[in-house]
Amino acid sequence: MRNYIEAVNVAIADLERLPLSNRLLKQAHAILLRGARGEHKQPGEFRTSQNWIGGSGLADAAFIPPHHESVPELMGDLEKFWHNEAVAVPHLIRLAISHYQFETIHPFLDGNGRIGRLLIPLYLVSKGLLVKPSLYLSDFFERNRGSYYDALTRVRQSSDLIHWVRFFLQGVAETAAKGRDAFSKILALRTDTEKRILGLGRRAPNARATLDVLYRRPMLASANLEQELGVSKPTAQSLLKELERLGVLEEITGQMRDRLYVFSKYLDVFLS
Repeated sequence: MRNYIEAVNVAIADLERLPLSNRLLKQAHAILLRGARGEHKQPGEFRTSQNWIGGSGLADAAFIPPHHESVPELMGDLEKFWHNEAVAVPHLIRLAISHYQFETIHPFLDGNGRIGRLLIPLYLVSKGLLVKPSLYLSDFFERNRGSYYDALTRVRQSSDLIHWVRFFLQGVAETAAKGRDAFSKILALRTDTEKRILGLGRRAPNARATLDVLYRRPMLASANLEQELGVSKPTAQSLLKELERLGVLEEITGQMRDRLYVFSKYLDVFLS
């Protein structure tokens, strides 16, 4: 998850000076695979050998993507499709087609699912439809894993693109509604938490700054807070203990040293 967040943040920052491109996807791919599964499978580069989906090899594979020599040209065509304004296709439909095309080309040896899902918020941000990469369809795809693969397969086997587009749009609608509800809960949580720290007097500004850190890093040790706020170790420890006392944080190690604090109420918004 840490790699995914870093890949998103780096790609979003680059979108301020670069268009959505295969270059950005390759860079994100290199970050995603860093120290993770597939880290030795050409991170940041399109594959130079044949891969397959399902089964133990080409003989019993559920699906065999295009030959690796075709990948650069196919991905080049896909990049042109993202930016071809002469094609009168609504953005969400274009995105549904793009995701299908990406997963069918399967341009990397590993990590195609993760990059294919990352492509969705990157496209929406690049087109100005989102300010932040706040629409993640990963949960919808995982909860409907069988239907997801069936919809992709129907396009490949019977050219039933309409079924896939409907499935994709259903995912967008459900994810957007869930995101709206989560945002409302976060606003309510922020209001409640701000009220709790008002009584901290002179420590309230530092406590508020700690909250800002927690929304980015909901699990913290005092060393993390020292670095984030540029405060001393005793100050960081005191802030965390005060927030624990106020019911904002939970200490999860039960240890006297190397304690770890979690902003559980914030995490629960996304896990509920």
